[in-house]
Amino acid sequence: MSIIWKYLDKRSAAVDALKDYGSMKFIIEHTDDEIKAAYEKMGGVSSPQPDGMPHTRNPHAVEDRMIKGIEEIDVLKERYRQAVEYMAWFLPAWEELSEDERYVLETFYSDEERQTDSIYDICDRFHIERTSAYKKKNRALQKLVTLLYGKS
Repeated sequence: MSIIWKYLDKRSAAVDALKDYGSMKFIIEHTDDEIKAAYEKMGGVSSPQPDGMPHTRNPHAVEDRMIKGIEEIDVLKERYRQAVEYMAWFLPAWEELSEDERYVLETFYSDEERQTDSIYDICDRFHIERTSAYKKKNRALQKLVTLLYGKS
């Protein structure tokens, strides 16, 4: 399934894609470390955890731990694959935006609860009124939509 299908409603999808950018970047940067940690958890010998309760011996504990580790690694690799696919789709459009357009979109959509404050930050940076800041945001968003999905 193509990454584009996840973001089908163009305008709100561009906003969702913009919001996902930080998490996708984080996934790409940290997946190798998470896979190494999963491999380490698979191979070690576990020590008993004394909690005062009697325990039963599981003869398949090592196999169970290895299966769980393999499943975790598969999930991490799939998540990484999706993040790479997302970046291949999103980054060319993002890089086509000007620095000011990226600033406006990042500022406005970085925190849902701070959008009013974000508009004031945009107003202060560009020395414009609120209505002009909203128009600037809408133009930048429309340009991102066009770059991601083509003519609407």
